[in-house]
Amino acid sequence: MAAELYSHLPVLPEEVIHWLDPQPGGVFLDGTLGGAGHARLILDRAPASRLIGVDRDAAALANAAQILAPYGDRVSLHHTEFDQAAGLLTQLGLSGLDGMLLDLGVSSHQLDTRERGFSFRYEAPLDMRMNPQAGTTAAEVVNELEEAPLRQLFFDFGEERYSRRIAARIVAQRQQEPISTTTQLADLVRAAVPGGHRPDRIHPATRVFQALRIYVNDELGQLKRGIDAAIDLLKPGGRLVVISFHSLEDRIVKQLFRSRARGCICPPRLPVCQCQHQPDVVLLTRKGIKATSAEIEHNQRSRSAILRAVQRCQ
Repeated sequence: MAAELYSHLPVLPEEVIHWLDPQPGGVFLDGTLGGAGHARLILDRAPASRLIGVDRDAAALANAAQILAPYGDRVSLHHTEFDQAAGLLTQLGLSGLDGMLLDLGVSSHQLDTRERGFSFRYEAPLDMRMNPQAGTTAAEVVNELEEAPLRQLFFDFGEERYSRRIAARIVAQRQQEPISTTTQLADLVRAAVPGGHRPDRIHPATRVFQALRIYVNDELGQLKRGIDAAIDLLKPGGRLVVISFHSLEDRIVKQLFRSRARGCICPPRLPVCQCQHQPDVVLLTRKGIKATSAEIEHNQRSRSAILRAVQRCQ
């Protein structure tokens, strides 16, 4: 039986269109296509434009292909990762982009698909791979990684204050039997964290699941590589818009944007610039743009979204 078609309620839709500013006849790349909600907005706003859709999730691409079918040959879809955009543009015979969008993190559909193993709301195999055909599963990580790196993983990628307790409990548990399901891991974390059974607090496994997902999919490494690659692909005046959903992502976006927007990189003690370094981009958003209260009421996923944008120097 064919998979049920799903649509995507895009976060910050008006803000994305405002800061990306898609113009007719332009070439745009959606590096995290997902349910194609933002892609449709871009195509509708910019007649005769071309959209290149990229996603590492083949199921998302198949779904998006049906949603974007009415746009015909204005759309091309590619099963790859957004940090590989330079090679993709070379294959397509394109020299640059007028705009690129990255809507980071896991999609609502991925979270809601039980068998993908992203959420502790359902009992499922502990997987968490955005590309189910490649890479290491979350189950392999929790059952094979030594205690010290496991502890560091939870601390670095989940900002988990009880990372030491959780890692120790995992190691003790896996000596008895492998940790293979989402609920098994969630229950283990709840038992390891002080006050973990309090109903009024965020589920104690939230940060652990985030950390594992980021690690399994190399999300932060891909983000660093992808932003630099995206800026280099922009035509003069082209724009890059990035939406992040937690502080680790937003910090990387903010730092990379500021770095590429710097002019002089001489040591501060030099009275006159010697480097002649020129900025690559102009910061369009000095502060992160957040959803309005009206949008948050309509779309809860938008409550943690932060948008930042840059424009390639002319």
